[in-house]
Amino acid sequence: MRDGRSHEMGLGSCITVDLAGARAKARACRQMLLDGVDPLGQRRDARRAHALDEAKRITFDECAAAYIDAHRGSWKNAKHVAQWENTIATYASPLIGGLPVAAVDTDLVVKVLRPIWRNKTETAVRLRGRIEAILGWATVSKFRQGDNPARWRGHLDNLLANPNKIAPVKNHPALPWRDVGGFMDELRACEGVAARAIEFTILTACRSGEVRGARWSEIDLVAKVWTIPAGRMKAGKEHRVPLSIAAMVLLKSLERVGDVVFPGRGKDLPLSDMSLTAVLRRMGHGDITVHGFRSTFRDWCSEEASNAFSREVCEHALAHSLPDKVEAAYRRGDLFEKRVTLMQAWASYCAA
Repeated sequence: MRDGRSHEMGLGSCITVDLAGARAKARACRQMLLDGVDPLGQRRDARRAHALDEAKRITFDECAAAYIDAHRGSWKNAKHVAQWENTIATYASPLIGGLPVAAVDTDLVVKVLRPIWRNKTETAVRLRGRIEAILGWATVSKFRQGDNPARWRGHLDNLLANPNKIAPVKNHPALPWRDVGGFMDELRACEGVAARAIEFTILTACRSGEVRGARWSEIDLVAKVWTIPAGRMKAGKEHRVPLSIAAMVLLKSLERVGDVVFPGRGKDLPLSDMSLTAVLRRMGHGDITVHGFRSTFRDWCSEEASNAFSREVCEHALAHSLPDKVEAAYRRGDLFEKRVTLMQAWASYCAA
């Protein structure tokens, strides 16, 4: 009897529990009742705890798959998803993939990272961040407890060498801004869609991926504006690009065979990244990259045009996000009118 109600509790099958054992169990349960503990409730709690422990035996690989699936929609392209899956499968899964995620500790994380920390430093750094994110997801999901063993600051930085000293970050090789006029003369002498794409990339100071993915439907030839949708921008925000006279002349010289401005082998397929690199190599400029022309433009802004255009105007032209979150929250405009003048000045310099 408990709280005026009758309860019945089984002690197990007579096949497995003999009379003496049943008496001992019954005596223990009566003692619990004397102590104010409900033996039935305790049994239910124990079963729930066991079921929860079993549920928490989810493996690292299962957590990785769940994390990737949860964030797939926020990542821009399938390539990014593939990079996550490939690095985890290649380097982490063979060592910790089948282990319960709760069992992954600092020693195991270091064991995954150490073999590639020196000879594949960039990959190792990305892998560490991905393992940290997966373990963070597992902690929030209550599949593990405690600090994240893959965190860098104040933890792994004591066990692994500084990656910036092993493999210093290298900027994209860029053409000196004073040489851009001569380079443009060489480039305009080259035939082909890829050469025109590089020329348009330089004139707009955009990323090569944004140019290769450009669509005629994004370009207003009357207003002289190219509006790149947020989905194709690194910062995830729509970007308006003012088109200079030279950029307009280039666009009007192109043959329109579909919606893709710079088509590759098929009219609906954009150029590959390597097709632009191949143009630079044929020109004898294999020591620079297409992305480096953004640096060329920024150097020109700082060295040659700093008196005429503010830093903010130049940063907006490159679609860079403001580092100060408070300032970015209040500054909603994109300084478009000022950028119209800036891009025309840049195009004029490129033609000089």
